[in-house]
Amino acid sequence: MSTTPVERALSYHTRTKHRLDRYARALGYLDWSTQPDPFRTFEGAPRLLLPLRAGGLTAAYRDLYRPGAVPTAEVDLGSIAALFELSLGLSAWKETGGSRWALRCNPSSGNLHPTEGYLLLAGAPGVPAGLYHYASRDHALERRATLDPAAARDLAGLLPPGSFVVGLSSVHWREAWKYGERAFRYCQHDAGHALAAIRYAAAALGWSAVLLDDLGDAELSALLGLDRDADFAGVAAADREHPDAALLLVPAAPLAPTALAAARAVGASAAEVIRLVVGGAWAGRANALSPSHVDWDVIEDAARATWKPHTEEPAAAPEAALPPLADGTDGAPSAGVLASEVIRARRSATAFDGRTSIGAETFYAMLDRLLPRPGVPPWDALPWAPLVHAVVFVHRVRGLAQGLYVLERSEAAHERLRAALAHPFDWERPAGCPDHLRLYRLSEADLRGPAQIVSCHQEIAADGAFSLGMVADFGATLRGRGAPWYRRLFWEAGVLGHALYLEAEAARDSGGRVRATGIGCYFDDVFHELCGITGDAFQSLYHFTVGGPVEDARLTTRAPYEHLERARREPDPR
Repeated sequence: MSTTPVERALSYHTRTKHRLDRYARALGYLDWSTQPDPFRTFEGAPRLLLPLRAGGLTAAYRDLYRPGAVPTAEVDLGSIAALFELSLGLSAWKETGGSRWALRCNPSSGNLHPTEGYLLLAGAPGVPAGLYHYASRDHALERRATLDPAAARDLAGLLPPGSFVVGLSSVHWREAWKYGERAFRYCQHDAGHALAAIRYAAAALGWSAVLLDDLGDAELSALLGLDRDADFAGVAAADREHPDAALLLVPAAPLAPTALAAARAVGASAAEVIRLVVGGAWAGRANALSPSHVDWDVIEDAARATWKPHTEEPAAAPEAALPPLADGTDGAPSAGVLASEVIRARRSATAFDGRTSIGAETFYAMLDRLLPRPGVPPWDALPWAPLVHAVVFVHRVRGLAQGLYVLERSEAAHERLRAALAHPFDWERPAGCPDHLRLYRLSEADLRGPAQIVSCHQEIAADGAFSLGMVADFGATLRGRGAPWYRRLFWEAGVLGHALYLEAEAARDSGGRVRATGIGCYFDDVFHELCGITGDAFQSLYHFTVGGPVEDARLTTRAPYEHLERARREPDPR
């Protein structure tokens, strides 16, 4: 019987592995009568309709990676609207055969979107002080709590000038409806994608963002109103939201050390911030998402085991200095490619053509975006050194031999990774690889077949230019830092995946257009065996693939907010 939180987290992870002879426990079919509503709303909460401003942003995508290159936007109604539009907003509608569903800028496993977003601010032009829930379908802020002028002034005194907080939560049921017990993993992937999406959107406005690392789950739950039982009356326990994370958004780039210190100060003053919010005038009742539910006790146990207390996290040790990100290589986006275009065009590919290749320079540039640099998104939002690395299947990269490679995202991990990948691998540096990119060829071989098998027999893992498994420094992290780091490792994997999504979308390779997709279905220990991994020192948490997309001609694409633009043009019949 697992008793400690760490043992319970480890037990959950082992229990929810997919295996060749069986998949992790799930319902086994889709009960369409209980499909969760993908949109949470709070009836009775005053609504602030947001303008559609993302299309007017002029920041180039490549300038997001140049600290200080994007002018700092004023924090007001328009810029806050653009932030949410580019991070948690809709990116398109898809239609076929009478069915219609929305895509969003933040990707989600199965397009099920467990993540909800919140805004807390002391007031800005056009946005009164208070706590808001973001309603993505209607691109609106629902005011959950209104702060009086005195409370607004006190909150402003606790936050850096002009800054505000964006909070995230998860409805685990939205993923469990389809994926059963493994769904808790996917919710954490999605939280990581959302963290990265917010950080990239902030960068497009010349802002910075950093995780409020010290905040505990009980504090975040109170801060976002998730613990207000009366506001969730009539809503089943499965439809409730679990607190995930909060980011401090600062209108400055790059994030100065004083702002980082301020983020710590916000965490230290969490009790006072919560007192101000809880004391506000609250409004709104949450909608029920499904008429009935299947209870997955193992997910609730994992959530309790990984519940985070308030902590005072130590500052991360500085990583080795890296050269600036290079421009001008084959595959680098031109100066004319706008950040907003890349972010809104991001899609999860559903199939690859099995032909498209990318050049080695494009490949190296994509991997380079996965390394942390001060003041560079998305990694400056996570205040810890890299704990997730990439084992890469190279299939179609011009100038690079097919085979198995490993990218070390931290020099400090080298000896432990080399010991963990225990097969007699080559550990050779590819010719022409940038010196600072810690990429090693483990073995030279055509691994398209094994890549497909590992990813639950999905052809997309073999038909692309490359695919990869994200290998986390696992057992020692959980035992040394605590069970809440189980979730954080998945967040980091989600952030890494989001960086790959945008890099694929932005790439201008001569071999053709490429896209990416995340793969949550893979045979955990089959992949570990291929890598020589035994025990739990390292574990694979997420898989990914990049290649030439095959478009589904059966689908019709509609603009994300054409329904709002039409409604706002038409006269009110009253």
